[in-house]
Amino acid sequence: MRQKIGRWAAVLFIPLLGFCTSGSVLATQTHSALSQLLNLQEIAETRYGLPAADSVYRWRSLLDASSGLPEQEKLKRINQFFNLHVYYDEDKRIWQKADYWATPLETLVQARGDCEDYTIAKYISLRLLDIPEDKLKLTYVNLYPVIGDNSTKQAHMVLAYYPDEQSEPLYLDNLQGQILPASKRPELKPVFSFNDSAMWVNGEKTNVKPSVQLSRWRDVLNRMHNDGM
Repeated sequence: MRQKIGRWAAVLFIPLLGFCTSGSVLATQTHSALSQLLNLQEIAETRYGLPAADSVYRWRSLLDASSGLPEQEKLKRINQFFNLHVYYDEDKRIWQKADYWATPLETLVQARGDCEDYTIAKYISLRLLDIPEDKLKLTYVNLYPVIGDNSTKQAHMVLAYYPDEQSEPLYLDNLQGQILPASKRPELKPVFSFNDSAMWVNGEKTNVKPSVQLSRWRDVLNRMHNDGM
């Protein structure tokens, strides 16, 4: 499936637009955060109706059932859940915008999303399952459906999981059902990556704060905060 995302590639860093989030919305302890999803379920029902609340309930149930599992099993369950329950679609059709990054609630309500939406939902889910932030990076890549052919290059996003500092990352990808190491995905070439508090370019950590320089990431965090997460 060919992916199209917004105009992020025109510039690497999006200029600061006004304000930024104070503190991390992901700093809450795991059990407290999971309990807050009950409020999110109520918000979903009030705002979008019973089908939306049911989608959030299934997400909550998955997180509750997965909380005590090994990390690799958490990755497998979260990756499978969103790959099966969310259908790929473009922002123009879903949101009538060229590029929009959805919160997990918005993605579940729509049951549609593009590669950023899958990646954000998986990242937030795994953080709620207490996987350390430094093991997870939302990663922009160039996707080469035909290896070595620059004319076929497409912008794409995946979630990278690092078992430890020495290991190569595992990629959680909406294009691939299996979670594979980077060496098994030669068609993906990383451009830059980030998480809740740091950004990497060409594999090197920068002093840039993602919530300051990436306005769409900041907006996602702010909307989650407004929904009580």
